[in-house]
Amino acid sequence: MRTTRIIRVLGAAAIAASTQCVPCANAVSPPTIDSTRLPAPAPAAPARSTVQQAVCTVPARDPGPAATQLDGLSLPALWALTRGAGQRVAVIDTGVAPHRRLPGLVGGGDYVADGDGTRDCDGHGTLVAGIIAAATDPAADRFGGLAPLATVIAIRQSSARFGAVGGPPGVGDVETLARAVRTAADLAATVINISTVACGPAPRVDDRALGAALAYAVEVKGAVVVAAAGNTDEGCGTEEPTIVTPAWYDAYVLTVGSVDAQGVPSAFTRPGPWVDVAAPGEAVLSLSTVGDAMATATGATSFAAPVVSGLAALIRSRHPQWTPRQVMDRIRATAHHPPGGRDDVVGAGVIDPLAALTFDAPQPTAPEPPGTPAPIHEPAPEPQPEPTGLRTAFAGTGVLLAVLLASLTARALRRG
Repeated sequence: MRTTRIIRVLGAAAIAASTQCVPCANAVSPPTIDSTRLPAPAPAAPARSTVQQAVCTVPARDPGPAATQLDGLSLPALWALTRGAGQRVAVIDTGVAPHRRLPGLVGGGDYVADGDGTRDCDGHGTLVAGIIAAATDPAADRFGGLAPLATVIAIRQSSARFGAVGGPPGVGDVETLARAVRTAADLAATVINISTVACGPAPRVDDRALGAALAYAVEVKGAVVVAAAGNTDEGCGTEEPTIVTPAWYDAYVLTVGSVDAQGVPSAFTRPGPWVDVAAPGEAVLSLSTVGDAMATATGATSFAAPVVSGLAALIRSRHPQWTPRQVMDRIRATAHHPPGGRDDVVGAGVIDPLAALTFDAPQPTAPEPPGTPAPIHEPAPEPQPEPTGLRTAFAGTGVLLAVLLASLTARALRRG
């Protein structure tokens, strides 16, 4: 988010870099929420005429890694408690392609081209959606999303493969992201996943519409908003102070960093004072945009965020009366805290999904500070009956999805 805006769709290569904050804008707060900046309700549509400028990403077929991202999360134990029934998770991304293992997929809107959000030319959003809510198929493989009974609302907000007519490649900016958040909230999303980040020098950032949309989603519509912390290879510049949005709206967003299967922070995860928790974001196995195939990616914080979104959906299904901040507090309280309780790399620590669903963590009782939630006007959906049987899954085949890095000149978002 500099004067020359850059959009990047990430998720392929993990670039080794220091996990020290360079710099992290510790002394900078986001602007005060201005409700007059909230985007007006409107059907999703591109801000200007667009055209596809590159062929869509076609995942290469590959047997996939021996160990995958979700292996250590004890999914069968979680599914014995809840599978996320009754939850609507909005995926604001590059779109989500139809897949037999996303039977609950619904279109939420398209800010890239004509459509309803269920086209994905970049492949990124489909990977994200699969991590959240892919159905299991024990006859095929051992993969399943965290909340397989949740409904996925697909909202295509950015693409490296499209561009304005007569312009350079790239669609998506903070203004369309703000509109997409408003749309997701109005579609009764109980969880909103944003695996997109924009970053740059704080004096030149104007994301007030996005801040207003986030506050509206949380305070008025009662959604839990989960966002990626961002990756260190995103070219945010070294001007001080550098901020990351939507992450720096920490009162409204649960920001997620990435760790490997052993809980070690990923080399690419971007630290910051707004990081809340960390989740596995490497050795990704999820859904492909091609047929009913699977896809793999090495890792990014954009794939750690949907792990937490899936967990939020499970918690909301099990505790439908909880407010967004109670869900966020539960996820932070049950994380495996680093020395000192928190740090800028993993926040409150690596998530523990089973503890988050079962541990009797105290709920907030103190008065909320100014600017925290107003009464929620729409109740959470009533939980649907959960299946009692468990499904087990085992190793199968996958395909390699190399999500290309694309530099674009629109107002910029980067895949987190």
